[in-house]
Amino acid sequence: MHVAVTGSRGLLGSALISSLASNGNRVTRLLRSGDLGPDDVAWNPSQGVTDPSRLVAVDAVVHLAGENIAVGRWTPARKAAIRSSRVDATRTLCEGLARLPHPPSVLLSASAVGFYGSRGDEILTEASPGGTGFLAAVCREWEAATEPASRTGIRVVQLRFGMILSAAGGALRKMATVFRLGAGGRVGSGTQCISWIAIDDAVGAIHHVLSDDSVQGPVNVVAPESVTNAEFTCTLARVLRCPALVPLPAFAARLLFGEMADALLLSGARVMPARLRAAGYTFRFPALEGALRHLLADK
Repeated sequence: MHVAVTGSRGLLGSALISSLASNGNRVTRLLRSGDLGPDDVAWNPSQGVTDPSRLVAVDAVVHLAGENIAVGRWTPARKAAIRSSRVDATRTLCEGLARLPHPPSVLLSASAVGFYGSRGDEILTEASPGGTGFLAAVCREWEAATEPASRTGIRVVQLRFGMILSAAGGALRKMATVFRLGAGGRVGSGTQCISWIAIDDAVGAIHHVLSDDSVQGPVNVVAPESVTNAEFTCTLARVLRCPALVPLPAFAARLLFGEMADALLLSGARVMPARLRAAGYTFRFPALEGALRHLLADK
């Protein structure tokens, strides 16, 4: 396939384009800045693709771009930037794809399990209603922004990612550093659920959904075994052979991170990959300990 990818410089995007290329696919990166290669296309999230004719031969688009929600306190300006980088950029991209004389056959657009909000121990599938709060509202608008593409007849899949685990970056790399310094521990009560996925399976799920024409709409990209924060902490400590003796109380998390603490650290949702399983996807790392041992081996 000829696949165009936004967010190709991010943790998941860089792993995806490497995997796509190694499997014989042609990859076009949609880039906002920097040196453009012969297959790269200039793209501005607020204005769209500079030269839409460069996308005429593209079979599929994987849209992963968006501001990092885990960086900086959530000031009103920061929240506006997070929303715009997802909602407005997605709508602009989809409107541009809809205007192409030969649109791609499929669009995979990132979303997140934040769609469900904080739901305690409730088991959630793609059929579950959305939750409340800033992230849930952003995810609803983010997914709705793909409507111009689906209206044109493009098969649209909204990928609701859980916490993506990778030793190369993201939350796991930060946590592993803290644990190795002897300062790791549960956050808050530790009872909040973490819906996670190894980066190998995040990439694998994208490949699977790209090739399965029957899959459309929201898809939870999470491992089948969600865990509590306390279980995650204990498992990571065991894999790293480090102590987990320094908990981060809820009040301290709120002092450090403000509103972001409640949305990302102190809340959780038990999300199940119902549609991935129904589509026949086989997880390489369905259990957390196996995933962590693979990801952190020799790291």
